[in-house]
Amino acid sequence: MLSNAEWEAILLSLQIAGTAVGWILIPGVALAWFMARFEFRGKALLDGLLHLPLVLPPVVVGYLLLISLGRQGFLGQWLNQWFGITLPFTWQGAAIAGGIMAFPLLVRAVRLSLEAVDVKLEAAASTLGASRWRVFFTITLPLAFPGLLTGTVLAFARALSEFGATITFASNIPGETRTLPLALYTLIQSPGKEAAAARLCVIAILIAMLSLLISEWLAHKAKKRLRERDD
Repeated sequence: MLSNAEWEAILLSLQIAGTAVGWILIPGVALAWFMARFEFRGKALLDGLLHLPLVLPPVVVGYLLLISLGRQGFLGQWLNQWFGITLPFTWQGAAIAGGIMAFPLLVRAVRLSLEAVDVKLEAAASTLGASRWRVFFTITLPLAFPGLLTGTVLAFARALSEFGATITFASNIPGETRTLPLALYTLIQSPGKEAAAARLCVIAILIAMLSLLISEWLAHKAKKRLRERDD
């Protein structure tokens, strides 16, 4: 049986990961489409900046968030003074940290899927009078939908497992920012909590595996529907 604190960490992790994906979904798809359809000077630099969270230590990302969105940061100070918004040490701040770490995975999956869409289909629709928005929502997005599903699920799993950036920017506050990885870390540091730590470890593995299986199943189902529609 899981304790109340363990249930709290699991539910909070799901809430934070879901919020993180909700925040990055629209800008992630927009940026993926922009990167897939346009060539411009500095594209390689933008691509490098986009993937930087994947290669940087997560603690560095958390520190950058702290000095930019903290109460004395150049953005955080403005948010606090004008809107009364404080992000550090809150679950919203944890969602931002998870979203930033998951953002490259979402964009990469969607971008690869968009690049696989035949641009001749988009051009044909445009010559028939369809606007760019209509072409995107009726042709491009449905064809790239398997990649969108895959990217969304992978981003959710990444945000769910985020540790370094979260603990640096949002701390490890029970009931507020103590997600599943942070709860596991806390139990490991506590003598006599080996059984509880093992339970959370198993749960983390099951959730991660379930996310990957759901991603594969949804992508396969979406591809099957596209083939049936083409036939």
